[in-house]
Order: sequence, then structure tokens, then C-alpha cells
Amino acid sequence: MAQSDSYYLHDIPLDQAWQRFEQALETAGLNGVLGSEEAELEESLVGRVTTAPVWALTSSPNYHSAAMDGFALRSEDILNAMPTAPVILAVGEQAAYVDTGDPLPAWANCVIPIENVEPLNLNGTPASDARKPGQIRLRAALPPWSHVRPMGEDIVATQLILPTGHVLRPVDLGAVAASGHKSLRIAKKPKVAILPTGSELVVLGSEVRRGDIIEYNSLVLAGQVRDWGGEPQRFPIIPDDLEKIRAQVQAAAEYNDLILLNAGSSAGAEDFSAQVIAALGQVLVHGVAVRPGHPVILGMVRRSNGKMIPIIGVPGYPVSAALTGEIFVEPLLACWTGRPPAQAIEIEAAITRKITSPAGDDDYIRVVVGRVGDRMLAAPLARGAGVITSLVRADGLTILPRGTQGVEAGTKVRVRLYHTPAELEQTIFSIGSHDVTLDVLAQYLAKRGRRLVSANVGSLGGLVALRRKEAHLAGSHLLDPASGEYNLLAVRQYLPGIKINIYAWVGREQGLMVAHGNPLGIAGLADLTRSDIAYVNRQRGAGTRVLLDYQLEKLGVTPEQVHGYAMEEFTHLAVAAAVASGRADCGLGIPAAAQALGLDFIPLFHEQYDLIIPAEFAASPLLSPLFEVMDNQEFKQDVAALPGYDISRMGTLIAEIDA
Repeated sequence: MAQSDSYYLHDIPLDQAWQRFEQALETAGLNGVLGSEEAELEESLVGRVTTAPVWALTSSPNYHSAAMDGFALRSEDILNAMPTAPVILAVGEQAAYVDTGDPLPAWANCVIPIENVEPLNLNGTPASDARKPGQIRLRAALPPWSHVRPMGEDIVATQLILPTGHVLRPVDLGAVAASGHKSLRIAKKPKVAILPTGSELVVLGSEVRRGDIIEYNSLVLAGQVRDWGGEPQRFPIIPDDLEKIRAQVQAAAEYNDLILLNAGSSAGAEDFSAQVIAALGQVLVHGVAVRPGHPVILGMVRRSNGKMIPIIGVPGYPVSAALTGEIFVEPLLACWTGRPPAQAIEIEAAITRKITSPAGDDDYIRVVVGRVGDRMLAAPLARGAGVITSLVRADGLTILPRGTQGVEAGTKVRVRLYHTPAELEQTIFSIGSHDVTLDVLAQYLAKRGRRLVSANVGSLGGLVALRRKEAHLAGSHLLDPASGEYNLLAVRQYLPGIKINIYAWVGREQGLMVAHGNPLGIAGLADLTRSDIAYVNRQRGAGTRVLLDYQLEKLGVTPEQVHGYAMEEFTHLAVAAAVASGRADCGLGIPAAAQALGLDFIPLFHEQYDLIIPAEFAASPLLSPLFEVMDNQEFKQDVAALPGYDISRMGTLIAEIDA
């Protein structure tokens, strides 16, 4: 392929990208196991892959052995033994004492357990030492080979113990040792160089200044490589300098089997990956039709001896980097170590909300999965390529193939799981208003075998999710201005015909979060009309938004008078981050969020935050740990230690509504 050919952002389908990559690997002789080595069983071999079959050198056991403590004898000698007509055998002539594992005498063909024997002295009196009697009395017959481990019961010499391409487990090592081997032929670990690039990157532990980014993609990639059977080497950060990157790639190519060149794979002024690869070898593909991870580069670079090795230009966004590992690195390492590529467990689940997707790309959607009632649900997570926590929270991926422009809520999709189906059955879905106490709750539930998965869609969104049977509970603080009550009217309005229990959770303060020192001298909501103040709002349907609108109306202030009213965030912490970053001057929220980001807090209102739980789920075993935590004093103390919370009514059943 001529170097002038450009494949960047040409939407190369994934299968075509793989085809080009595989052709280049085959040409370079890198389309199979890279090599093998002999390794002693005492080494840490778990997870390594066999490159040759293992045949038994010896049988196990290699003799007939006693399976019980007792007496070896001939089955024929006690053929007629009965309770009313016992048989007496002479020890030494007709019977011999054996411990478990002892070789069976050549003349014997069974063992009678010692507890089934009546030991006698030669004169017929009971013997004091059951293991050294003169004779034994037996009152039951035994078939031949009873309580005997025959030679080869476990392993017979020459039988296949392990095939080629077997991923070793601890029990496999025992079987290999039992069959007479002390070492194994296993695949060599592919050596993988991970080169982080970017002048904005700083190492772990550095003081992070404005514009700095902690470099952690190499940690993720190294962990993946190690987990998939490779031997990773993380290189120091390389600044955005074409020659420095080229020199480091050339050096890494000399003693590694694969290079992961992280960041710089796009088309910006300081994105040098494609130029470096072209200078040292060949760019095969620049841009694959997958999201996230679109600007990935596949290429080959040349060592000083002329041998070509593969290089992957890994996108810099964390999610793109991790998914590039799953899509390209894992299958390659599987090929090189001789094992099958990983096959994730797949299940079917209903997507909880509408998703749009670029028609030309395979779209990898991160989801959390759990059962609500009789339905398995998949709730999409944040889709930004820079949101590494979306992969931490994800239970799996659903892939919308090219040509699909999206799916409607309720559509059945296939989900490739990161967790076992059994783990998903212990998932509690909480959809509704954001509160930081739910994060504390998640920790306590985890200790009790439950996973709390929260989606922050606002109080109203939570009630809608309950109506659609997409959640087990919802946090809500919807104020009824007419009565001054929280949640009762909204539950009756939005959840008709559903039996609902409302439990008090916390009372909490709401107020304005402002920069440290309150440099603009903001005192209350009336200041939001000032031209020098930019406000950040919560989304429609959020209880905080309802509270704001109610209080603004009381002041006679219209939304149009509030600069920034249309700028929305979905959580209190996101509002706090907007203020802390200078994107806004203030926002309505809770003191715990202000404290978390070092902001000042101007208290204005007190409100009630409740848990809305359908009665059928409140009575279910799944949620029983939730009620245990509600009554746990240690948990209550942890919540009370957060600023602005009143826990005096936590766990109180406020209402049972059968609308």
C-alpha cells in the first residue's frame, strides 16, 4: 500500500480494518503463536497457555491402593458373612491392616473399613487394639474392589491430560504433576510496549495545574495486556515532539512484539502518530468505523533487522483507549498465545431509553444491567469518550451495528457482559433525583451483597421510570406549592394504579453554591437578575428546578431575567463543578456538593428528600438489605456527618398510596 494512501476518517468498517491488519501480520509471519518455552511447574503458570499436548507418563495411582483405613482381604473369603452367621478371618494370613493410600497386598481385592470390623484376640475375646488384632469378625459380605482405588483410577499412562492451547488453572498443574511431568511447554508472553504521548500529561502523584491531565491510560492498557497474557512495559511520557516520539517508537520496536502508541492518533496539529508510523513502516488503516475509538491507527513498523512488527495508534480518550484494547489487542494476544479470543457471556435485555447512533459506525454503548420485576433491563450510561467512570460502572456493552441509527426505549438488545448473570440479579435500580447520600448507601449495600445502580434523571424522571417499571426505587423531592407537602401529590399524579410506599430519607438544605469567599457578594435568589452573575440550572423535572421556579415566582422573577437559566446539569456535583471551574458563578444545590469542591454555601431552604418504592419491591428479598441499612446506626452517623442533612425521620413510612 502506498504511503500516500489515506484511510483517515474514511469510515473503514471494522471487518475490513481487521482484514488489512491480518494480511500484514501474515506477511510478517505473526499470525500464530510467537514462540514457546519450557517452564517448571513450580513457576507461576496459572493463566499461561500450553503449546504442546501433555500425555501422561505414569498412571495415578500407579498401584491398587486402600481407599479407607481398614483390613485388606479377599472378597471371596467373606462371601457368606451375615449378621447371624459372621465370618472370622486370621490377621496375617487372610487379612492385613492398611491405612488409606497404602498399597493393597497382591492377594487382596477389597478393603473393609475398620469401623465395620470386630477385632478379636486369638482366644476370641475382644482385642484392645483394633489395628493389631489376632483375628477379625465380619458380619457382611463385600463385592470385589470395594474401598479400593484401582491403578489408573485417576490417570492411565499415555492418556491425554491437557491439549494444546489450554489456559492453565491451578488444578491443571496438579494433574500434570500427577501424570509424571515436572515442566510444561507454554506460549511465550508477547512483549507489549505502551508509549503515552502528550505535552499536557503528568505522572501520577504530580501537582495537577490548569491544563494538566494525569496520565493513566497506560495503567489501563497495561492491566489489559497483563490480563490477556502479555507482558506490558510502560514507557515514560513523551511530549508532543515528532522526533522524540519517532525515536522512542524505533527503540521500543527492537525488543517488543507490539507497540501501543497512545494519543496523537487524530488529525490535530500535534497528532504525530500517523506520521511516525509512516516514517518507520506503513500505515494500514487510519480511522475505523467504531464509536468510541474512531481515530485508531493500525500499522507496521520495521526493526533494525528488517523484521516488521505491529503498532496500534490508540486514541487518547480513556474510553476509546480501553475499547481499542478490547477490540484489537485482546484478539491479537489470543492469537499469539494460542488461546481462543475471549467470548463474553451475552444476554438479552430491554433498553430503558431511546438511543440515537451514527449510521455509519458500530456504536459501543455502555450499559448497566439488572432485573426489575420480570424484565431484564439495560440502562445506557454516559457516552462521552472521556468518561472512564462509565466503564467502571458498566455491566456490559450493547453494540448497535453500522446502518442502525438508534433504538427506541423498550427495544430488546444483546448485551456483552462484564459481570456474571448471578451478579446482575443482585442489582437495585435507583432512578431519580441525585443525592450524595446514595453513594454512601451503595457502600453499605455492597457489604450486604447488593449493587446499587443510580441514574440521575431528576425527581420527575424517577417517577416516570417507576411507572414504566424500569426502577426499584426513586429519590424524589417534588414540592407541591399549594400544600407545602413533598412528593404525595406527584406520586398520585404520575403513578396511578400502582401501590406505592413513601419512606422518609433525609431532610436537607438547599442553597446557592458560590466560589470560595463569595467574590460577587451573592446573598440570595434576587441576585440572579444581576447582569454580572451567570447561573447554572438543573434539568427540567429535577426537584431542585421545581424549587427554584417556585421561589422565583414568589419573588416575581421570570426565567428570562436569570442569565444562565437554560444551562443545565443533571447532578448537584455537576452544578458544583460548573461553579468551581468558573463556567458559572452560582447554582442551587446542597452543601455536601459545595463542600466536595471547596465552594462556599449560602443556605436558603429546607426540603424533604424521600425514597419512592413500589410496594411489590418494598416487600421483596432484593430490597431487604436496604431497610437494614436505613436502621443501621453507623450508616446514619456517616450521613449525619455530611453537611446539611437531617436524619431524624430516616426510614419512616410516610405514606402507603394505592392510587
